[in-house]
Amino acid sequence: MELKRVLVVDPVDGEYIANIRISGNKIESIAKTGGDFSSIAMPGFVDTHSHGAVGINCMTMNTRDLERWEEFAVTHGVTSLLPTTVSAEAKEMKRVADLVSDYVTERPRTAVRGVHFEGPYINPKKKGAQNPSVIRPATVEELRSVLSDIVMLITMAPEIEGFLEVLPEIAKREITISIGHTDATYHQIKKAYENGCKRMTHFPNGMNTLHHREIGCVGSGFLLPMKLEMIADGIHTAPEFVEMIHKIRGSEAIILVTDSLDATGLNDGTYDLGGLRVEVNGSKATLEDGTLAGSTLTMDRASRNFREWTGCSLQELSRVSSYNALQSLGISNRGRLKEGSIADIVMLNRDLAVEETILAGLSVYRAR
Repeated sequence: MELKRVLVVDPVDGEYIANIRISGNKIESIAKTGGDFSSIAMPGFVDTHSHGAVGINCMTMNTRDLERWEEFAVTHGVTSLLPTTVSAEAKEMKRVADLVSDYVTERPRTAVRGVHFEGPYINPKKKGAQNPSVIRPATVEELRSVLSDIVMLITMAPEIEGFLEVLPEIAKREITISIGHTDATYHQIKKAYENGCKRMTHFPNGMNTLHHREIGCVGSGFLLPMKLEMIADGIHTAPEFVEMIHKIRGSEAIILVTDSLDATGLNDGTYDLGGLRVEVNGSKATLEDGTLAGSTLTMDRASRNFREWTGCSLQELSRVSSYNALQSLGISNRGRLKEGSIADIVMLNRDLAVEETILAGLSVYRAR
């Protein structure tokens, strides 16, 4: 496969016009050409926080459901996806992990990379749309029963009982911990950071706010060099807040995610999230008490929003939509457009609409 006269956008090397030759599942060569370009080629989008889409719920899905979910994701340029659980009993967490593990094992080419456990080891005071009946302390015994090679990311609150005790168990498995659904102080978050926790979940949602006598979670996100997940839908975060984070922390710090629900891609209505009733009206998903409950965002829309709100370069956009997330997970052979990298590419028009998605060297979606 060869992509001719495209605007190559790489998070490290920048932007230039070139021909990209793909052999097998990798980029074989990139030859600069100059001149005008036909399309924009960027690393495929990475969504590390998604609970479902098109009627499919991570907690209740079967193999065919996950297949349909992946088919939907690639139409929006996603080449790496982490199905994300909500707080649940250990057996439910393990069921999801086992299903995803089998799915990935059976498919040599898939956008599904692993699982994100969002909870249940969080602070009930900041539960958001998580079911309080299953939120609990972390124990080494339980983590040994639910963790496996397919688990890549866990959202936890650093102030909960058992947090520091379980860190070594998680670290030895090379699983990334993201701080979220938390009421922690700055010093608690700093201690977690010093113990290897370098990421925050859907910043600044589900955490305490900034105060001049205790900068808390939001202040920690400004002050500490952590990666910050952000839901750029204009509902969870105002455009001006996204712009502010970009100006203060820069594109190196931000990871765009969708936090999407099963309602994504469907009409308004009533849906389920971990046993809780969710109402979707317009683009807004809430519990009955008005609490925000995930989104109906897609990664291509999040990327367009981020570009519009911040005025970032395309190189910066490739960092926040792909490269930073992969680096946070320790994945080094994806997220770049360079020789030898896995050919995960999203082709975009000048308005950043998805024209084609290439997954490990194979075209898996093309817009009509």
